[in-house]
Amino acid sequence: MAESEMPPQPQGANDSSALKPQRLKITRFSDDADKKMLSKRLKDVEICVPIVYGTIAFWLGRKATETQSHKWTVYVRGATNEDLGGVIKRVVFQLHPSFNNPVRVVESPPFELSECGWGEFEIAISLFFHNDVCEKQLDLYHHLKLYSEDDSGPQSTKKPVVKETYNEIVFPDPFEDFYARVQKHPAVIAPRLPVASNVPSEDLNEKKGDTKDHPMSQWFINFSEADELLKLAAARQQIL
Repeated sequence: MAESEMPPQPQGANDSSALKPQRLKITRFSDDADKKMLSKRLKDVEICVPIVYGTIAFWLGRKATETQSHKWTVYVRGATNEDLGGVIKRVVFQLHPSFNNPVRVVESPPFELSECGWGEFEIAISLFFHNDVCEKQLDLYHHLKLYSEDDSGPQSTKKPVVKETYNEIVFPDPFEDFYARVQKHPAVIAPRLPVASNVPSEDLNEKKGDTKDHPMSQWFINFSEADELLKLAAARQQIL
């Protein structure tokens, strides 16, 4: 019952019509914005952040009503379930206008919200980044899916319907402060710089939004490409 926009490892349903992942290259700051930043840019360097956004929907079974048949959660997470708080400042979810306060703002990780309802609709997801990451928001769109396309059996209250999309956000010519904050982050792909660059590193021992122990992590799709990318990045860090 898991549907993805990229072929995952075989732990959920495999969608044969899945699309290849997108690399979303973020536009550089304007010159005026650059002047406001105290940090310098790292030329010809790219930081790649694999992300997953999607929904998990549980049928309520005997508790279901005509207007509330499912409980669902929409979220943005690291592709390997790590904290994205070092990159993303807040996430805005635009729900269907029939919901009370349809514009929901989540200011800290984990970037998610849960609701109950009966219908499927498109959710607009806007990512806002820290000032030294990007001045522009990134708008994504996700279709909430409540019902499995596999009609071979009755709905289950224990096995949810999962739909996720995998993307890679690329930040070219990042500021030194941004690079220093994420260069050792397990969910971020950043090249190792020469020692002469003198870019400091930050301690990332405390991860406030880590979703490794998320109560629904067992249902998250394991995107094999994200795992391989991060393993390669870690190997490069050790070799250089």
